[in-house]
Amino acid sequence: MLRTATKIVRDPEMALGVAIMAVLVLVAVAGPFIWRVDPLKVNVLNSLLPPSLDHPMGTDDVGRDVFARFIWGAQVSIGVALAVTVIGTLVGGVLGLIAGLLSGAVDLVLSRIMDAILAFPPLILAMAVAIGLGTGMVSAMVGVILAAIPWYFRLLRGEVLRLRHMMYVESARALGASNMRLIRHHILPQTVSTILIQASSVFSFSVMTMAALGFVGLGIQPPVPEWGTMITEGLAYALTGQWWLGLFPGLGIFALAVAGNVIADRLRDIYDPKSGLGIGG
Repeated sequence: MLRTATKIVRDPEMALGVAIMAVLVLVAVAGPFIWRVDPLKVNVLNSLLPPSLDHPMGTDDVGRDVFARFIWGAQVSIGVALAVTVIGTLVGGVLGLIAGLLSGAVDLVLSRIMDAILAFPPLILAMAVAIGLGTGMVSAMVGVILAAIPWYFRLLRGEVLRLRHMMYVESARALGASNMRLIRHHILPQTVSTILIQASSVFSFSVMTMAALGFVGLGIQPPVPEWGTMITEGLAYALTGQWWLGLFPGLGIFALAVAGNVIADRLRDIYDPKSGLGIGG
């Protein structure tokens, strides 16, 4: 464990990904206390002002401070992505563990359900769920979670099927260990690295998908600031010189998604030495 932690700290790509993520989290958490501007306050006299000392990211078409809205958007994007990642991990992971350990009819039924969900492209599935349940944050989250669950399921099911035939697991079963004990003490600890890698990837997927749903009007609705919605609002002014309206939320989405993907890729390289791409030593 200590050796792995040392590799993570010394890896420049991992350090960059963690640094970007830390900055965005800091903006979301500390931003409201440092920049005390109401992101919903309308002042038409200050509409479409370019970035300045008074408004670091300019103002929008009704005079709202874009930086304040960017901070709120960071809170929304990071909070929703974390919620989707945690819920997807719990639901998909538990179902994968159950299917892999019990096998038989339970595994068959759960696998066919997950295959049916995977038959739909993730974004299309999230959009369909959001349309069916009605636009809004909760509907969008349900759609993204539903799209993410099969990934955890297939990953954890495969890991359990591999581990359940290991000698130490067979020995524990022969000594009378229950299924719950096998999961807690012999299987789940061996899948932590796999779960972390998948969670990092799902976090980036959640950020991009929630932004896409907001962009097409199926996600979080105005006036709540959300990066995808902010980009949509800025498109109307992109050709008239007000570039800041869509640029800054777009950079936020890009940075958050890239940081999550970089962390996932480097974790995969660290925990999978067979890939040949791992960190040396």
